Amino acid sequence: MAEAAASIFPRPGNNVEILVHVDETLDQWQRQELVSFLESSEGIESAEFCPLRYHLMLVQYDRERMNSREVLGRVQSRNVHAELIGPM
Repeated sequence: MAEAAASIFPRPGNNVEILVHVDETLDQWQRQELVSFLESSEGIESAEFCPLRYHLMLVQYDRERMNSREVLGRVQSRNVHAELIGPM
């Protein structure tokens, strides 16, 4: 039972937030599509673009389920050129 609860409610100490730089200028629809795609990915808790700095994206993920390179790979899998800036 505890394992099932842990998979639904990740422990707060496992979450890491990183900053990703997106090279392209994405319109509102493209940004929302990318956020939705990332948030539907197992291991990613949240994703959002910084207000008024639409080339910067904050992504929070569970470090026991993936790493920052895998997060970046998910972004790039949507044909978006991006680089990992680092943890927040």
